[in-house]
Amino acid sequence: MQLKKLLCAVIILPVCAAAQQKIQADKPQTISQKSPIAEQVVLSPVTKTVKDTLVVASKQEKTAPGSVKLAMAEVNHVIAPVKAVAEALFKPVPLVGELEYYGKNHTQMLEYTKNYMRNFSNRLNNINRPEKGGRYFAIIDKILEKNSIPKELKYLAVIESALNNNAVSPVGAVGPWQFMASTGRLMGLRINGRHDERRDWAKSTQAACKYLTYLYDQLDDWLLVVAAYNSGPRPVINAINRTGKSDYWSIKPYLPKETQNHVLAFIATATIMERLNQYLPAGLPENFNWTSLNVAKGKGAVASSTPTNPLLAKFGENELKKMALVRIKTPIDLDLLANSLELDRRQLGRWNYDYYDYLDTYQAGATYNLKIPKEKLDSFIEKREILERQSAKLRM
Repeated sequence: MQLKKLLCAVIILPVCAAAQQKIQADKPQTISQKSPIAEQVVLSPVTKTVKDTLVVASKQEKTAPGSVKLAMAEVNHVIAPVKAVAEALFKPVPLVGELEYYGKNHTQMLEYTKNYMRNFSNRLNNINRPEKGGRYFAIIDKILEKNSIPKELKYLAVIESALNNNAVSPVGAVGPWQFMASTGRLMGLRINGRHDERRDWAKSTQAACKYLTYLYDQLDDWLLVVAAYNSGPRPVINAINRTGKSDYWSIKPYLPKETQNHVLAFIATATIMERLNQYLPAGLPENFNWTSLNVAKGKGAVASSTPTNPLLAKFGENELKKMALVRIKTPIDLDLLANSLELDRRQLGRWNYDYYDYLDTYQAGATYNLKIPKEKLDSFIEKREILERQSAKLRM
């Protein structure tokens, strides 16, 4: 009976919400060190049900040997496909060789990667050493996986800082993920005269996941996200508005030169580290066949024009009917909102794809149409003032 209850409890939950909560709540989390509810443990309904089921099974183990093993088998059977759905919400990172994605730019990107490997093989080989990349990638990979972010995004830290948590840029960006102080605080990092969590591997990586998620919600393409991570979202959005296109290759000429190089270096680094890793110590053989990188299918480019009705074109009529638009004048942290209203964080971010732009340019009194599920509207109105106060404390 307990196992049947578990299966029913998992199945009736919204699949994406269950998956995201399962990934993020396996280990108890706190919302923020500065939050008044920081000591409260936030557990998803799936995780709580799993824990309750395993407790019952362990008590039955003496009288019914194999209860725990059977319970775990049933739990894994349900959780595995749910987790897969959550991971599918992000598109893969396009590496060199994905002909459909790069199209006419593939030859150019292939040549760039060849030159990059020839010119920076020593640096990449150094990053590849167990005591360097092996040590820090283990930390980053675990946190990226918990947030369902593709593993290739760890190479953004390579491009940003060469995996140096003490790196400081000429403009004041700090740490392995090179956060400016304002952005770091916005993503929940403590930065003051005594503490700078931008240098902390785990905390800064978690903040990077939050920032990358905000950017992806807005841009829906990892190359655009990498560009925005370097330049800030505004130049990317301006380039999209100027061209009427929303793929990297179309807006590339309108981005800062540094940002253009940043994206190309990321693509080359991720491709080399993921697909040519075994050749780093000794270098590529002279007769290496670069077409061996080609894959038959890749992700196509995102929509090439700005729709007349962006909400209808982006979400469709059926999904729009599920939304309630609430005008807010005070920013509310989306993670806090998702936990408080028991919402699917990925869906909330996708619906509010331009929310980070609102946060980034916020001035007192600025408004935003927050999109939440209609069935949660009453609950939101009831908790709105509390959410606003708690969100303000998170930004301090």
